[in-house]
Amino acid sequence: MVEPARHDKIASTYADLLSLPDDERWELIDGVLYDMTPAPSFRHQDILGNLYMQFRNTLVNSPCRVVLAPFDVRLPKASENGMTATTVVQPDLSVICDREKIDDRGCVGSPSMVVEIISPYTAKKDLYVKHRIYERAGVKEYWVIYPSEKMLHVFTLDEHGNYGDPDVYVNGEQAPVGVLPGLVIDLAIVFAE
Repeated sequence: MVEPARHDKIASTYADLLSLPDDERWELIDGVLYDMTPAPSFRHQDILGNLYMQFRNTLVNSPCRVVLAPFDVRLPKASENGMTATTVVQPDLSVICDREKIDDRGCVGSPSMVVEIISPYTAKKDLYVKHRIYERAGVKEYWVIYPSEKMLHVFTLDEHGNYGDPDVYVNGEQAPVGVLPGLVIDLAIVFAE
């Protein structure tokens, strides 16, 4: 697995991040800056688009919103606010059911659900670092998609605020969305080429 580069530019809060050049995408995790380049592959974007369409078509008249990256999700700790947050991520897809968390710059606080699509460039960060961050922030449902394997792992917060073992779904199966009862995602559509 390739780890995204930590960068020599300095940013320890969201306010600092806003001062960086706009020609690259950045994430800030516990005050450490990560460069989000290169851009995702065509397959990554195709899977993301297929997934987004299923969510978007279902959520048209819902209070929940589905958003694609790049979209800043600021996850402030108790002593931080939206501008002083030391963790700012850009999940591939976010579902936000509390509209009070949405502002002109993105989301402040944990979305109800996030999805990350694994690539060799992001695997280590998505599977270990972001897993811990999303769990700590209280993201109720964390989906990890493995394009090569055409597989989905669904992590759900338990009553103690921890992610247990994932529910695993493969191509052709239907994956229920726990935070949106009644919504089922067709993985044959998600992985269609």
